Amino acid sequence: MTALTQRPAAFFDLDKTIIAKSSTLAFSRPFYQGGLINRRSVLRSGYAQFVYLAGGADRDQIERLRRYLSEQATGWHVQTVKDIVAETLHHIVDPLVYDEAVSLIEQHRLEGRDVVIVSTSGAEVVEPIGEMLGADRVIATVMVQEDGRYTGEIDFYAFGDNKAKAMQELADREGYDLAASYAYSDSSTDIPMLESVGHPYAVNPDKVLRKTAAERGWPVLDFNRPVELRKRVRFEPRKTTLAAVAIGAGVAAAGVVVATSRRSRRA
Repeated sequence: MTALTQRPAAFFDLDKTIIAKSSTLAFSRPFYQGGLINRRSVLRSGYAQFVYLAGGADRDQIERLRRYLSEQATGWHVQTVKDIVAETLHHIVDPLVYDEAVSLIEQHRLEGRDVVIVSTSGAEVVEPIGEMLGADRVIATVMVQEDGRYTGEIDFYAFGDNKAKAMQELADREGYDLAASYAYSDSSTDIPMLESVGHPYAVNPDKVLRKTAAERGWPVLDFNRPVELRKRVRFEPRKTTLAAVAIGAGVAAAGVVVATSRRSRRA
């Protein structure tokens, strides 16, 4: 088997790095209007969004939010979620994209680097956003599905060390040189992700990440200009290469990354 020629890539966290809010919580109102959640859940999501944006969400709070969202999603029709996201994507996400992030994505693509979005949010939310932004790959949380519904269990949780592990496995598969690659994130929970590349950047960092960046000499970027993406630029989506990367419960033990293209899934 011929070894892959190694090349650098650019890895972007999504929430508060590319977009100004939590991508999952941003869809709480459309999910309510679609009958998936009740008004109380909308209010709770709004509070969680406030805590998240205020930079006060620590690892334990994020873990509680993960459990809550998993419980909420139990029994949901997968196709219903996909349809709601598709119908409201541009209305919800378009105004939230940071202009500075768009410029960075453009720069990396012009310089020949693949762009990979690495997000704790679910693949059904992250994949369409990645396609809208022209990303080449997506690493996202994958929920277990059975008979077209979510069971409430998580197959792969794209959080903390799991992000770094998935990046390494994707690099092995695609031939990315992580030592020459770039990574961008706002959260201290993504320190493993930033540590795994040669060019880490802290974007709108929380207190812990800002301190870590200062100690390690990582550049700090402050993004504060949300822009309507359609007015800013029209990316050419790479539908043939966009993939959601998951580590299944049984697959993870073998250290294998499963990458499925959107086109093959539709087939």
